Amino acid sequence: MMKKILIVGGVAGGASTAARLRRLDESAEIIMFERDEYISFANCGLPYYIGEVIKDRDKLLVQTPESMNARFNVDVRNNSEVVAIDTSKKVVTVNSKILGTYEESYDYLVLSPGAKAIKPNIEGINSKRIFTLRNIPDTDNIKKYVDTLTIKSAVVIGGGYVGVEMAENLKERGLKVTLVEAAPHILAPFDTDIVLNVEKEISDNGVEIILNDGVKAFKDTENGVEITLDSGAKLSADMIILAIGVFPDTKFAKEAGIKLGAKGHIMVNDKMETSAEGVFAVGDAIEVVDFVNKTNTAIPLAGPANKQGRIAADNIAGLNSSYKGTQGTAILKVFGLTAASTGNNERTLTRLNIPYKVILVHPVSHASYYPGALPMTLKLIFNSEGKILGAQGVGYDGVDKRIDVLATVIRLGGTVDDLTELELSYAPPFSSAKDPVNLAGFVAQNVLAGRMEVLTTDEFSAYDKENAVVLDVRTEIEFDNGHIEGAINIPVDNLRGRIGELDKNKEIIEYCQVGLRGYVAARILAQKDFKVKNLTGGYKSVLSSEFEPNKTGESDKIKRQKIDPDTQVIRDEVAIEDDKYDKLLDACGLCCPGPLIQVKASIDELNENQILKVTASDPGFYEDIRAWCTKTNNELLDLRKEKGMVYAFIKKKGNNDTKVNKSLPSETREKNNKTMVVFSGDLDKAIAAFIIANGAVAMGSKVTILFTFWGLNIIRKPEKVSVKKGLIDSMFGFMMPRGSRKLKLSQMNMMGIGAKMIRSVMKNKNISSLEDLIKSAIDSGVEVVACSMSMDVMGITKEELIDGVKIGGVGYYLGQTEDSNVNLFI
Repeated sequence: MMKKILIVGGVAGGASTAARLRRLDESAEIIMFERDEYISFANCGLPYYIGEVIKDRDKLLVQTPESMNARFNVDVRNNSEVVAIDTSKKVVTVNSKILGTYEESYDYLVLSPGAKAIKPNIEGINSKRIFTLRNIPDTDNIKKYVDTLTIKSAVVIGGGYVGVEMAENLKERGLKVTLVEAAPHILAPFDTDIVLNVEKEISDNGVEIILNDGVKAFKDTENGVEITLDSGAKLSADMIILAIGVFPDTKFAKEAGIKLGAKGHIMVNDKMETSAEGVFAVGDAIEVVDFVNKTNTAIPLAGPANKQGRIAADNIAGLNSSYKGTQGTAILKVFGLTAASTGNNERTLTRLNIPYKVILVHPVSHASYYPGALPMTLKLIFNSEGKILGAQGVGYDGVDKRIDVLATVIRLGGTVDDLTELELSYAPPFSSAKDPVNLAGFVAQNVLAGRMEVLTTDEFSAYDKENAVVLDVRTEIEFDNGHIEGAINIPVDNLRGRIGELDKNKEIIEYCQVGLRGYVAARILAQKDFKVKNLTGGYKSVLSSEFEPNKTGESDKIKRQKIDPDTQVIRDEVAIEDDKYDKLLDACGLCCPGPLIQVKASIDELNENQILKVTASDPGFYEDIRAWCTKTNNELLDLRKEKGMVYAFIKKKGNNDTKVNKSLPSETREKNNKTMVVFSGDLDKAIAAFIIANGAVAMGSKVTILFTFWGLNIIRKPEKVSVKKGLIDSMFGFMMPRGSRKLKLSQMNMMGIGAKMIRSVMKNKNISSLEDLIKSAIDSGVEVVACSMSMDVMGITKEELIDGVKIGGVGYYLGQTEDSNVNLFI
């Protein structure tokens, strides 16, 4: 028996139902009703057509009535609105522009009416200068208004996906744009720690953001629209985009007695059946089950709508298909940034009283040593059994595939253990041997195993720190360029030797830049019986949490900003042409202090007033280079961020030393030198010494390192040198390691395996080797001094030391400490 199926509404849900039905049943009679002219269009592409990223309007049209009929033999009746349903008689009432009002019977009915834009009862909301965006006619109206009139400014009301996309595209058209959101933050699916990155990207690209302030009234003026906000602030613009959300278009379904949810959505079972016999529903108008928390909700997304249409068609055709819920996987382009999420966020889980744990990681998009590696942030939310409840990501490259992997693991009921075991494709241009997804799994696994307690930035802000010590385990140069207020600095590589500086009676809250060194520090401290918590995501997460969007009335921020050389204030203007430089430095893939070391070396090669252009992918370089230029008296001409890359233009000045008031007696001059005594011959301590030395010399300090006793082995030549020695001296030389490559770790050396592991990790993470650090230090002017007394005791001759080492005594060293403000013993 031939089935007659009516489908109300096209686009994603209705059109996919029709196509699937025809593929399953060639004999069925299928009629599709669409109230508008267009039955299937790419609604997600509408903002990009307005922004002229998509040039051809026809590319938005997925199917026309003619193409749908030709391929699938579907009777498409556009400009026809279903206004009533009689579920007992199985007929619908249709208002058609061509045929007038008539009834059509059905065996099966599929409802895909979608949703309408919310237009609240606000004074002045019916102004002709206020637009909403849901369909092709809306798109045509907005684009025509922008194209044909002299439109200079726009205000977008609502910070959801459509609002953010419209703000971006109108800005790209050259308009002055303000984005207004009544909630504390835009993009409700994202938690605060992730969405702050998006808000900063929007602000950095010249869109003003106003949060926590709704609209009270609109008023047409001679030149535009005046907007009065709840706070009393007033804005004006040539046009308004209203994007505050949607509501289900289900009035006719309610009047038919079909059961609706609390917010007016059609309720369906897992077969997409409604409460009425033979009636199915799909798309934005239905209430679905949240795949993660199993509660009822509404998630209007195109992907789920297509799948729901397919399942409704299967069940009409006699197949037994079930819809298992929506997990809300979504992605968004915001200028150069990508933000994506899947599953539940913290806000949802807290509201439902579902316990959870959180970790943040800040990996790069692919192998750091391959050009163009860009940082990203991944947030993983999971429960105490390791089941993944949600994930969010933000960055300039590679976020999409990581969230897709995490969404797949959630759909398959996976755990953090599964993340660690995933074998994902790897080559340097695409990923790292430990993919960011693997890395997130490793960190979460450590939390669940009790190897590390973590604090999020929100928890840290609210934490009672009265009986705690905040410990920064980054290098001195990183600490000097910014740290959490009240923190003390002990670099992780010095932690074992300086652990006595910490109070075991106090809790240690420690952090590094992105979390990796913090984990190492946490393990060291925990095994020394300290009570320790690691700030997940490190200092980078703290920096992200401190961003505040523009306030009402502030001038736009622009992509290119000039730094005033005297005040270091950012001026809103183009500072320098991209091709106006004398030397180019590519510091991409290097982590701190690598970019600064490279900058110092490059500046030293330039003549006075020549310009160095630097490209770096380390996000911390944006602030580091400003501090470096101030301290070294070089001029920062231009500094900007574009798509995750940092660009800096630096003019070399004649005197790169720190400014000194020469009118004062020498005793009162600023003491800026750094001195170190290296007594230890351990690999980890040697690395720490030379990282600090390179960082300090890059910041403009004169650095002197005195190597004494076992420390002399660090600066020995690796090859055997033929020199005459006595028996005892020869025995010492034989028993001691010859050169830096033979050094052992101070802890966990494991017969040399530990040292090899450390070197391998450093190589994989593009961190300079000890040998490279030594060469860089000597090349940069670090004074490497071998203690002559210790050389005599240890039986080491000058010929056995590497090139560039000076022989000196305690007197010389103490003389250098007179002009030093830091003196370290390692």
